[in-house]
Order: sequence, then structure tokens, then C-alpha cells
Amino acid sequence: MGGVTEVVSIERDGAGAARAALERAIAGGGVVVFPADGLYGLACDPLDAGAIERIHRIKGRDDGKPSAVLYFSPLAMRELVECLGPRTRAATGELLPGPVTLVVANPERRYPLACREDPERLGVRLIAGPLAGAMCPLFQTSANLSGEPAPAAFAEVPAEIVDSVDLAIDGGALSGLPSTVVDLTAFDETGEWFVLRVGGLDPTELEARLASLTSR
Repeated sequence: MGGVTEVVSIERDGAGAARAALERAIAGGGVVVFPADGLYGLACDPLDAGAIERIHRIKGRDDGKPSAVLYFSPLAMRELVECLGPRTRAATGELLPGPVTLVVANPERRYPLACREDPERLGVRLIAGPLAGAMCPLFQTSANLSGEPAPAAFAEVPAEIVDSVDLAIDGGALSGLPSTVVDLTAFDETGEWFVLRVGGLDPTELEARLASLTSR
């Protein structure tokens, strides 16, 4: 893809138009700016190495960090969830959709381009909102230039990023909070879990939801 960036406004054009444009762009190998639940992200097909490399060029640096794979539909992520252990699978039901990234065991080494150096650990997200129902999984990272803060409103996305992508979806202002990152890789075996980053889900609520699972 390439050329002039298509800009779709959820308020002006509707959520259905935004979902359809997102699915077209991702299926065509494109790179997209989109509103997640708290911050704006850059996204592409998580199996497309060329598109992922393009995202790193747009941001200005490849920091080598793993990226989460984000879903908008429980149906789209069903196959992945079915491969998880029973306790971890229950945790996805308790915590998703929501402002959470779950780092789960990935023995089948799905989405290796997102996992980077540790292919047996995978970050997954499922979010609600106006794009909910889109069936394309996304490789996603924040829509900021390297070293700059992640944008919480479409107007804050750097112009050079918008000009470099195939589709930009304007979802207005978001919460400004990143997702809470929770490591569940040992959850089935030991019941242990760890917060790797505090974010949009209140820690007390997180603990209460997971405690209900470890007591079963």
C-alpha cells in the first residue's frame, strides 16, 4: 500500500465504516493509526514482517521489545484462548475485554514476530469500544516517535506518523492510560501472577478478579 493516507473519523463516518476500513487496510498489508482504549496505536498484520519493519521505521527506532497482539473480537481470538491452560483461560474471561495486556505461555510459538526474543511468551489484548467486532488481529505498538510520549488524542498523533501510514482512524480523545500488563505465564502451574506495568485497570480490582480464580 502507499500514497495518500485515508483518514476515517468514527464520529463523522461511523464505527462501521471505521471497522471496515481497518479490516481492508490490514488485509492489504497496510499500516494503521487506530484508537485503542487508552492511547493511540500503530498496527499491522502480526504475521507481516515487512509491515512490522515499516512500523519500526515510522517510529524512528526498533527498540527490540516484544509487542502485544490485539483483538477486537472474542471469536477472532478463540483459537488462541483454547490453547491456554484452564486457569489462564479462565483469567482471560475475567479480565478481557479491558485495559489489560496478558502475557501468557505460548508453547506453540504463535506470532513469533510479536514475541521477538522470547517466542514462548506472548502478550495478548482484547478491547471493546467502537472498533469491537473487527476480525483482524493486530500487531500493535504506541503511535509515537521514539522517545516521545504516546498520544491520547488523535490531534496528538505526530503529523509525520499520520502521513506515513495507509489509514488513520480518528477516535477523538481517549483515557490516556496504558494497559495494565500482567504476567500469567506461571498462573496454571503455581497460581502466581505479576504486574509488569500499572495502567488502566485498578490494582485492587485486578487482584480481586484473579484471587477468585486461584481459590477454585
